[in-house]
Amino acid sequence: MALPLRNARIRLPQGQIFWREVGQGRTIVFLHGSWDDSGQWVPIIERLSTEYHCLAPDLLGFGESEQPNVHYAIDLEVECLAEHLEALKLRRVCLVGHSLGGWIAASYALKYLDQVEGVVLLAPEGVQAEGLGGRWWQARLLKLAVTGWVLRSRHALRKVLKLRNPDRLLQRRRQLLAFPVACKLLFQRRRAELRSEQLQEQLKWLKVPVLVLQGEQDTPTAKRLNQTYAQLAPDAKLQQLPSTSSNLLETQPDAVAQAIRGFVGRKAKG
Repeated sequence: MALPLRNARIRLPQGQIFWREVGQGRTIVFLHGSWDDSGQWVPIIERLSTEYHCLAPDLLGFGESEQPNVHYAIDLEVECLAEHLEALKLRRVCLVGHSLGGWIAASYALKYLDQVEGVVLLAPEGVQAEGLGGRWWQARLLKLAVTGWVLRSRHALRKVLKLRNPDRLLQRRRQLLAFPVACKLLFQRRRAELRSEQLQEQLKWLKVPVLVLQGEQDTPTAKRLNQTYAQLAPDAKLQQLPSTSSNLLETQPDAVAQAIRGFVGRKAKG
């Protein structure tokens, strides 16, 4: 039976952080994706809570964590996570990260290698993958456009951009406006800064076990990101999971939890 989740907050130098926590034993830290918060992991945590100590923070600037007026960067999120784990006296953890959370998890493991037992990644951002070079800059242009009045209605979209079905673009607009810190991290910074935090040149030093989870119905973008990490990290394995949609966490929580359970269990035996 699933144990009740505990909600908590802590004041760190970077700002106040909210997190969900449950269970005892070896610690697994779950880092959410670009367009989500720690609630993304609740179905997975519920399935692992009787075996592991599960901790899922809202990243700085997301969800119920504070959104200070600072310059957001991957390094800032990494240091915030380090301060958080230090405050909770968690010396060794497994990290699980989706999308932006995967980028932060891998960056943390590279910087604090001796504190990480293993990393599980799902569609992790943070690398240059073949065929994906311009997508962040396209999103940046979209963000600039959708904040203007001209793209606030379906009629305007049809008229200005000659779109037959503008609903998808309007949905994307709402997503971008709902997660301003994700926008700042992914495509509102200087190219040189983004490049300096990308990991394709550093992953050869990620010498901890890495499991990359991929759904059969993942988007082409997610598959390229998964495959890039799996190819570049020296101790990485790509595991394919059955899925009925591109949202693996939402539609296949049992399979994801089982894969994480198997990975963490192998680390314990090792």
